[in-house]
Amino acid sequence: MTDATGWNRRDVLGAASLVALAFGLPLAAVEWSAVPAEDRPGPADRALLREVSQLVIPRTATPGAGDVGAGDFVLLALAHGLDASRRPPGAITPDLLPHLRPDGSLRHAAWLAAELDRRGGGRFMAAAPPRRAELLAALDAEAFAEGAGDNPWRTIKGLILTGYYTTEIGGSRELRYELVPGRYDPDLPATPQTVAFSSDWTAVDFG
Repeated sequence: MTDATGWNRRDVLGAASLVALAFGLPLAAVEWSAVPAEDRPGPADRALLREVSQLVIPRTATPGAGDVGAGDFVLLALAHGLDASRRPPGAITPDLLPHLRPDGSLRHAAWLAAELDRRGGGRFMAAAPPRRAELLAALDAEAFAEGAGDNPWRTIKGLILTGYYTTEIGGSRELRYELVPGRYDPDLPATPQTVAFSSDWTAVDFG
């Protein structure tokens, strides 16, 4: 059922799930049943996204992205079209074809699993940790190379960063959190030790 605002039950449940993850609520509080059956992740999907998230932002003095549930955030975000992830790709290449939905949009998690397995000559998750890091680094370098064009990894990585830096740890310990800003200083010195404010971002595209 859709109300006058255009929201339906699926939208509300999906948004609630994303909010729960973004604000660090226990993953048990998220109802995966709210995700459409065709996009509901299995254990292998969740394990892969957890590992990939952890490789993007490893554990240091603070937990890594995989530790805080960024992988699950990505899977929910993809299922609900965050960051324009439910729009058809601009260019359809042979590696994308097996992972397209009937509406033409891409199943990013399935594509990522197949792509990493292909690069590793077998199961990515069965490789040693240094090898997994090497394979993902190669994909990242290609996706963000000058003139590379659209690449599904850009969307996935962007959602990992969004998921991590909107958790309590990412937003208040990795970044600087100040609920009420102080005075306006237009020109401040920046050093390698300068930490960004967690409120200083341009949000994401929900289309």
